[in-house]
Amino acid sequence: MKFSKSHFWYNNSQRNGIFFLVLLIISLQLIYFFTDFSKEDATDLNSKDISKFQKEIDSLKAIELENRKPKIFPFNPSFLTDYRGYQLGMSIEEIDRLLLHRANGNYINSPRQFQQVTKISDSLLKTIEPYFKFPDWVVNKQNSNTEVISNGREKSQKEPAIFIIKDLNSATAEELRSINGIGDKLSQRIVNYRNKLDGFLINEQLYEVWGLDKEIADKVLARFTIINKPAYNKININTATFKEVLSIVYIDYELTKKIFNYRDEVAELQTIEELKKIDGFPLEKFDRIALYLEAK
Repeated sequence: MKFSKSHFWYNNSQRNGIFFLVLLIISLQLIYFFTDFSKEDATDLNSKDISKFQKEIDSLKAIELENRKPKIFPFNPSFLTDYRGYQLGMSIEEIDRLLLHRANGNYINSPRQFQQVTKISDSLLKTIEPYFKFPDWVVNKQNSNTEVISNGREKSQKEPAIFIIKDLNSATAEELRSINGIGDKLSQRIVNYRNKLDGFLINEQLYEVWGLDKEIADKVLARFTIINKPAYNKININTATFKEVLSIVYIDYELTKKIFNYRDEVAELQTIEELKKIDGFPLEKFDRIALYLEAK
């Protein structure tokens, strides 16, 4: 009897403490069972702040997509490559028609003729026509074959002298100096950059020469174009050595490390487009880098 009394006997303070503890437990249970917690304030997805934030995200996405689009430089449609034609949105059949036209020794001298040969749509022609760059003699011929006089009649004019288009990859510094605006230093700089690339693969690489204004470069491409491409085999990114990738003009040491780290992660690149997934990859240089790399 004394044993049970020693274990179950409490003084007034202890009994009050137990009473309040039991009361607290019961209160919490009642709150849990009778309170509807599902009525918490939900985020209003239609609120002005959310809509504004979404617009900013959409705007950033649009800017990024625009930056990823390949830039179009002025080009001579007679020497359009299959790769550039694909970038412009031409189909394989349309490109093949142009290449066949050139293989037969024929040239393109007007946007109208370009459409007749390739059979591209009016909408595509309207998009790319502003970038057509014809030789000066073609433009002069179109502008001066006829002259409108005051009474509305036309009279024939003498055709200007015809300039022969020369190969940009074999042009000497002296020949380049024949272009108004190109002196000794600039002509040598073009030759040096061409040697650094082991030859121009596309005409647009001329615009990369340091100190060469676009207006002057346009004049060069009106007289010179790539007729004979350098013999160059693309490097397989999956089997290339570090030194081979680093040798590409558009790729520095840090980017080469990133490319090899990414290759180690994925084991093998399925397409060259995967390079765009590399953190910090210069998307504006992708078109140029793709001229020298491939994934097999």
